[in-house]
Amino acid sequence: MTATLDIATVQAFLLVAELQGFTRAAEALGTTQAAVSMKLQRLEAVLGKRLVERSPRAVRLTAEGTVFLDSARALMQAHDRAVSGQQPARQQLSLGISDHAAGPELVPLLERLHLVSPQLALAVTIDFSRALLDAYDGGELDAVIVRQEGSRRGGEKLTEDEFGWYASPRLQWRRGASLPLATLAPPCGVRALAVRALDKAGIGWNEAFVGGGVTAAAAAALAGLAIAPMARRIAPLGLVDIGPAQGLPRLGSSKVMLHSKVSDPLKLAALRTLAATFRSVVAAG
Repeated sequence: MTATLDIATVQAFLLVAELQGFTRAAEALGTTQAAVSMKLQRLEAVLGKRLVERSPRAVRLTAEGTVFLDSARALMQAHDRAVSGQQPARQQLSLGISDHAAGPELVPLLERLHLVSPQLALAVTIDFSRALLDAYDGGELDAVIVRQEGSRRGGEKLTEDEFGWYASPRLQWRRGASLPLATLAPPCGVRALAVRALDKAGIGWNEAFVGGGVTAAAAAALAGLAIAPMARRIAPLGLVDIGPAQGLPRLGSSKVMLHSKVSDPLKLAALRTLAATFRSVVAAG
């Protein structure tokens, strides 16, 4: 008798493969790690093949698992088409991401969202946390990934970033001179954090460069024009935190939060994948 594949077990396999772990796959599915492990065991039993290698540090596909991956993706796509029709109405997830929160996670986030939910169109807005929260509260965005703002409650914590004063080793600055900053324009919360810390410490400063985004501010720092206050996670290679050596005030840490109010199952699944992917990439980094 020909073996029959269960869609739920194939979906679990794909998430384990894409997110490289049972814990993240469980988060994306809204279930437990043990439940995901059981699904994988059932799938392997049906196929008569070992699909993943489990170790305390990582989960990797076996050679047979790698071969099965393309077939699993094709099966899920065919399943989705069968459930929703050959030409389903394309849904859109409108997502806002703070420029100071996006970092290197943005590419794998978009890649894995597309792999898991290829039928979902994405509309991504990059802006200040405050502006994104205002748009979210006004119903313009389905979800936002932002830095925690003031006393605002709710949301799901994705990570917590440590901030520093990042500059090129070529930067010429002497203690006692006005500190040249590379920042984003107000109302950037990271700019406000840095300015408050400098004023409280009695350190003079000037805005040597004002960029429209973190990429521009980081470029100015890499060019040796100024010092960019930013999270360690998003600081590009070539920049170093000169804060401790130069006696600059500590900037502390900030939580990155996901706020969402979607109820549609497809969008909820995409957001669970997004959260799990973000944590996975941060942990791997």
